[in-house]
Amino acid sequence: MNDLGKIMIWAGVLLVVMGTLFYFGSKFFALGRLPGDFKWENSNFGVYFPLGSSIVISIILTILLNVFLRH
Repeated sequence: MNDLGKIMIWAGVLLVVMGTLFYFGSKFFALGRLPGDFKWENSNFGVYFPLGSSIVISIILTILLNVFLRH
């Protein structure tokens, strides 16, 4: 039960950090406007697929989780 508490605390810290980065990050980083982010618009329909941003976020999270969760 003690380990579950630690995991929940780290998950909360990670969510706060990610939320802060997303909130303030649009002013400093180009997330959502990277090459590979696809956007199709029609007069009545629009599709946005952030492939490039998803890859960058995945790489960053992989590095952070490997650093913090390595036993």
